[in-house]
Amino acid sequence: MTVLKPATPILRIFDEAKARAFYVDYLGFTVDWEHRFEPNQPPLYMSVTRNGCTLHLTEHHGDCCPGAAARIEVNDIVGFHEQLKAKNYEYLNPGIETQPWNTREVSVKDPFGNRLTFYEVLPDEDELVVSV
Repeated sequence: MTVLKPATPILRIFDEAKARAFYVDYLGFTVDWEHRFEPNQPPLYMSVTRNGCTLHLTEHHGDCCPGAAARIEVNDIVGFHEQLKAKNYEYLNPGIETQPWNTREVSVKDPFGNRLTFYEVLPDEDELVVSV
């Protein structure tokens, strides 16, 4: 049986410093590796990871278009939201939204128009345990 593994979104970026400030400093990803055809020259292609979630960021115009969207599941949306608020990123102040499809979500847009939605699936009402 063929098993599909997690996908790796490729997101278009235009400015390395802004990409690092957003993905590394604000969202807490670490850089796994970088590729350039010439040292210290664009275009940059790099991989960033946080807790098993991998994203590829590219300055190559033919790789993808800006304005992509990715959904990333997290196990503690409230804790993740608190981490973002503590960073005090001057361009964003995201909230948490409860959606009718049974998720709580935090959505952010990177400096290049790509939208990342971090979400946690809520337990079904019949799965909730009420303590007395």
